[in-house]
Order: sequence, then structure tokens, then C-alpha cells
Amino acid sequence: MFSRLFRSAKRTLESLSEQEILALAISSEEDDGRIYLAYADALRESSPHTAGMFEEMAREENGHRRMLIDMHVRRFGDRIPLVRREFVRDFPERKPDWLIANMSAQAARAQAEAMEEAAHRFYLAAAARTTDASTRKLLGDLAIAEKSHEGKARRMGEGEENRAAIAEEDAAGRRQFILTYVQPGLAGLMDGSVSTLAPIFAAAFATQDTWQTFLVGLSASIGAGISMGFTEAAHDDGKISGRGSPVRRGLSSGIMTAIGGLGHALPYLIPNFVVATAIAVAVVFVELWAIAFIQNRFMETPFLRAAFQVVLGGGLVFACGVLIGNA
Repeated sequence: MFSRLFRSAKRTLESLSEQEILALAISSEEDDGRIYLAYADALRESSPHTAGMFEEMAREENGHRRMLIDMHVRRFGDRIPLVRREFVRDFPERKPDWLIANMSAQAARAQAEAMEEAAHRFYLAAAARTTDASTRKLLGDLAIAEKSHEGKARRMGEGEENRAAIAEEDAAGRRQFILTYVQPGLAGLMDGSVSTLAPIFAAAFATQDTWQTFLVGLSASIGAGISMGFTEAAHDDGKISGRGSPVRRGLSSGIMTAIGGLGHALPYLIPNFVVATAIAVAVVFVELWAIAFIQNRFMETPFLRAAFQVVLGGGLVFACGVLIGNA
């Protein structure tokens, strides 16, 4: 009785009969075909070349499914047992559709390679457990076919036309990532880091009370984050500009704005005013150089020019805050 209670609900591949192995292969081919079509639908606008590849792979998976069903009908009849990959222990899982929607073309190609490698290993193991000659031949042929699929995502970059298409898709994907996440996030980080310098350090030097300074910094950071997030989301729906989802841009801008301000507000949780201020100044220095690095890395702004602009602007705002706080 206790062994039944603690026994795993999942079966091992070794415990499956030949009929169940065929049923598992059929359901797996159906799932993979649907996943490839989902990839194609998600990438059709941004990466049409890759989408076409996935449609072709889906058609081939459907052909495999038909061959497996024909074999099952010949050997076991029309009734196919319900055996799915989630019923079998250690069988590779697939990502759900809602994660596919946000996948880049590069990630989709890499995921397809992993899927086909897993399918290749499954067919090799299944063929080894099959005694019927025709079934064993079919499973072995499918193992070879899946191995060829595994390399298809890599080989699609071969040839002048394919390389040009892939390069164009990758460049478009990088541009979309920059427009949707990097640009709004960078604008938010700059605003949060620079605009909150004056109120935080003015409050610090005016009161020399770390808790009051922290409250000023907290309110300024969160308020700026909410303002920047709503402004970014509301001023452009992304349909004409192609900058992507306004919700994602708003979240990116708002969160980075709040982080930029909180970076030099949090040190004022330290009761010692001198120590807190020294740490806050060091954090400001790191923030400004991080902004310069991001500008250079993603926006292709020369590093020295970006550093000069950011440090100069931040220094002026910081000086304003100190002067007003000491007035």
C-alpha cells in the first residue's frame, strides 16, 4: 500500500510497451509541429525568413506524425493510447505558448536545435527497445530525420542569401530590443539618477538628518518613476514609430527611473551623516559611469563623449543641490 502511495505517477521509457512508445512518438510530433507553427506566427513580421523555416519544419513533423500513425494502425489498430511527454519521467519538456510569444529569432532557433536533439535521442532509445523490424526501421529513420532538423537552424545561415536574411533579421531584432527596452530604460536611468540629485543632496545638507533625507529621496524616486513610466507609455502607442509595446516601454522607463534615484537615496538609511553621504556620492559616480557605458554599448555613442555629457550634467545638478542645501 505504501509503495503505491509513494510511487511516482510518471512512467519510465523502459516501462512502455511498443504500442505506448508509438503513441508517445505520435503525440510528441503533434506537439512539436504546433510549437514550430507558434514560432512561425510569433516571428512572421519581425523575422519572415526564420518563420518560413519553422513552417517547413512543422510540415515535416506532420509527415512524421502520419508515418507513425500508419505504423500504429498496421500493428495495433485504430485506437491510439493517450501517452504524452509529461507522463514519462525525464522526457524533455517544451515551453508553453505564452513564453514563445516573447522569444527572439535567435532564441527560437536555439530552442529548435535543443528540441530536435532531444527528439533524436528519444528515437534512438525507442528504436533500441523495439523488436519489430519495420517499427525499428521507422524509428531509426526518424532519429536521422530529427538529427537533420537539429542542424537546420544552424545551416539556414549558410549561403549568401540565407546569411543576408539572417543578418537582417538579427539586426532588426536588436533594433527592436533597443527601442522597446534599452532606450526607455536608459532615459529613465538618466532621469532618475540626475534629476533626483538636487532634491536629495539639498535635503541632506540642509537638514543633515539621514532619515529625512531618505524620505525625500524615496518620494522623489518613486514619484519620478511613476511619472516617467506613464509618460513613456502614454505619449506613443508604438504602432507608427515601431517602438514596441507601450506597457513594456513604460515599465522599463519607470522601473529604471526609480532605481536611478533610489541608488543614492538608500545610503541615507545609515544613521551616520558623513558615512551615508560618502557612500551616496560613490553611488552617484557609479551610476553616471554606468549610463555612459550603456550609451556606448547600445547607442554607439563614443564613450568619452558620453562620459563627458553625463558627468558634466550630473555634476551641475549635484552642485545645485549642495549649494541650495547650504544656503
